[in-house]
Amino acid sequence: MTAFEDRLLNQVSLDAPWELVEAFSRTPRWMPEDVNRAGGMIADRLRALGVPVTLHEPEIYLAVPLSASVEAGGVTHRAKPPTSSLPVPEGRTAPLVHLPANPKALRSYSRDIAELFGGAVRDEADARAKVAGRILLTEGFGNPAIASLVEEWGGLGVIAANPGVDVHWGTCTTIWGTPDLDDLPRKPKIPMATVNKASGEALRAVAAAGGTATIRSELLEGLFPQIVPVVDIPGTDGTGDFVLLHGHYDSWDVGVGDNATGNATLLEIARILWAERAGLRRGVRICWWPGHSTGRYAGSTWYADAFAIELDEHCVAQVNCDSPGCRWASSFHDTTTMSETRALVERVIKDVVPDAPFGTKRPKQAGDYSFSNIGITSFYMLSSTMPAALLAEKGYYEVSGCGGNIAWHTENDTIEIADRDNLLRDIRIYLLSVLRVTQPEVLPFDFTATAEEFAATVARYAQAAGDHADLTPAVEATEAFRVAVQRLQADASSGKVPAARANAVLKRLARILVPVNFTTGPRFTHDPAYTAPPLPCLAVATELARHHGQMLGFARTQMLRGRNRYVAALREASRLVESALD
Repeated sequence: MTAFEDRLLNQVSLDAPWELVEAFSRTPRWMPEDVNRAGGMIADRLRALGVPVTLHEPEIYLAVPLSASVEAGGVTHRAKPPTSSLPVPEGRTAPLVHLPANPKALRSYSRDIAELFGGAVRDEADARAKVAGRILLTEGFGNPAIASLVEEWGGLGVIAANPGVDVHWGTCTTIWGTPDLDDLPRKPKIPMATVNKASGEALRAVAAAGGTATIRSELLEGLFPQIVPVVDIPGTDGTGDFVLLHGHYDSWDVGVGDNATGNATLLEIARILWAERAGLRRGVRICWWPGHSTGRYAGSTWYADAFAIELDEHCVAQVNCDSPGCRWASSFHDTTTMSETRALVERVIKDVVPDAPFGTKRPKQAGDYSFSNIGITSFYMLSSTMPAALLAEKGYYEVSGCGGNIAWHTENDTIEIADRDNLLRDIRIYLLSVLRVTQPEVLPFDFTATAEEFAATVARYAQAAGDHADLTPAVEATEAFRVAVQRLQADASSGKVPAARANAVLKRLARILVPVNFTTGPRFTHDPAYTAPPLPCLAVATELARHHGQMLGFARTQMLRGRNRYVAALREASRLVESALD
């Protein structure tokens, strides 16, 4: 750890952050006017700390759940409607059918029906036959993958039975942020409701008896002006480059672990970095988003759209801050990072908490990862979490926040979910992570690791494709890029390639490689809110063996087009690298 890093980490205090956590623990932040009030609270605290803040106020699309119920077998069950579910205040009634969910898919963002339902359906035709004209009951959380599939299959609604005594809020739209005209056809046309485990068991009995169910729901929908606080801390290197550090400040109810603790983390880092800005090589931009919960990341999506060209030119990395500092969260075994930042993240966490369990995972199409289509290197989504053994000991199921506490997305996410010691530790981790990107002369991104990830993915796809497709050009393009980028990184480290030239190349490499690895749509758009497989343009390789006749021909055509996209991208990346080596 450098002297500068050590000095800044020693400045971390809980005075300002814990006061904000306590204030937000008394402040619901999901109705539009309450969210704006909370945005003003953040701005007031920044100004009191001497930190300049800009308040943007875009209109973003929100679909705020108000109420829901499920009636079946003469019983009315407590329920919640996910955001963007079709409002049906008058009720929608249909026969109820139960398809048991695959237990491993509790937090799935995938549209793979085998992954979602295991052996409950054989194929798409079987699923359609079982679901068309009915309301589907299944286990898990309401999510856009299930909602969109059921709608395609002709289903009339979805009831998701949560795994515990609580009913969790959530979302069911595949639209990322405020819709544009092309997105609107994907706006959900069926209602969804979530119920608790006991209600789910009662509803399964109704389905088994051939009964019907009625979903009723109300939502508040429309375009609402919402505050986006932004702190812009300039760097000293004259490039205008910056790290984007961000997290959402709207929440379900008072949302202490998700995400008052994250808001407090950003506040403290803003205080320290503004005071120490003269020592920063690159800048840091810190943003607090509305519209995460009720707008499917509408705040960060608006920012990605409104500042797209500046982000493209100058953002070297985005760092998401969600649910740090929660009780019992002592493990980092589930840390989100792209391959090029995996080593950086591991070193940071080991430097702050040497004995903590550590492991990484690929980013999902979730959180406020609204910048992948631009092509920005990214790390973190959630941070610390409960160890798996402790989850099992407490009988907790998996959730997507609050450090593993099942108060996530419920009314129980209150002040006791926050932990002072863990928050202090996690603020230090986020601060050190940002410094490890701002301070090095050469950007600390290991694209050799990215090339190695690509090589492993292409090899897996080639094996799955067998004789149905030739991925040799993809293999060769990947290896050529790996060799070139490995040389670039070695020459940049030794000073053979000037730092400014190396940084320009590393930044542009992300613009090529992140989209090809994480997105299916064009740059400057937003992919649907379900997770794409690695190198999605090549992923059809895993399906070739199960297609026959005409369908195999269609799949091979998709494979060829995807291979062309991938090979062209990797060759472009290689040329970019080689231009720096000349």
